[in-house]
Amino acid sequence: MAIIQRVALTTCMYMGLPAVAAAHGISEEARQLMLDGGNFQYLLLGAQHMVTGLDHLLFLFGVMFFLTRFSSILKFVTAFTLGHTITLIGATYLGITVDYFLVDAIIALTVIYKGFENVDGFRRYLNMASPNLLFAVFAFGLIHGFGLSTRLQQLPIHEDSGLLGHILSFNVGVELGQIAALVVMGGLLSLWRQTRSFEPASGFANVMLMVAGTLLLLMQLHGYSHSTYAEEFPINRDDHVHAREEQGAGPPGHTHNPDGSHPPGVPDHGPGRAGGGTDAPDEDSTVTVPDHI
Repeated sequence: MAIIQRVALTTCMYMGLPAVAAAHGISEEARQLMLDGGNFQYLLLGAQHMVTGLDHLLFLFGVMFFLTRFSSILKFVTAFTLGHTITLIGATYLGITVDYFLVDAIIALTVIYKGFENVDGFRRYLNMASPNLLFAVFAFGLIHGFGLSTRLQQLPIHEDSGLLGHILSFNVGVELGQIAALVVMGGLLSLWRQTRSFEPASGFANVMLMVAGTLLLLMQLHGYSHSTYAEEFPINRDDHVHAREEQGAGPPGHTHNPDGSHPPGVPDHGPGRAGGGTDAPDEDSTVTVPDHI
């Protein structure tokens, strides 16, 4: 299992998982492009959002994995499309917003679910039949639609008289991007099924799908903790230093005597902090730190 975890982490790192996940939002350039453009720009944004949305793509990959007949593919894709179209259009038009970190965390759970279902996890480990897959795909489509809606509502679309047209254009773009992704996935899976490696490797592939979903889940929960509990989980180094000092700990590697003074050789805090000194960074400087700090 340790080998599988190492392979999964290495694979996701080379796939650029953090970069793709970050690109899944609405960049400032895209925001300005939408303000300056019309419905066609929203269509392009919808298509781009789908083909760069790793969580959506992983879920669709899981749905497509064992489907070989076109009628089956059409049935499940239609259920998923209907679900995300309802919430994308409805939630955006009505201005219903949900924290996008939490929505994306739930979407990551749908990826884990599909991988678990693909390895027959319900029967093997829970001693129960799998829930109705068609209903599950439709329900998960509703959740994915909320994720799409929260991203679209990062744009000031409600300030524009062409609200409904923009929403519909974005949705059409999402569907076009989904079709393109399905064509590529279907072709690759079809070629893979013709090789001897498909059957023995299918279980491992779906374990990797669950691992990727878990990584996405942790990333979204990490983002939620920083955005919702900013005081407890500060993002930049200066905030981390302040938080530790308020707890009496000082910066990492920084120690105090019982009376609060510094031992010999330990520099004082910066201006405006206990002990004075000039060795700390300026108050308005921001230094990015690794997520694990």
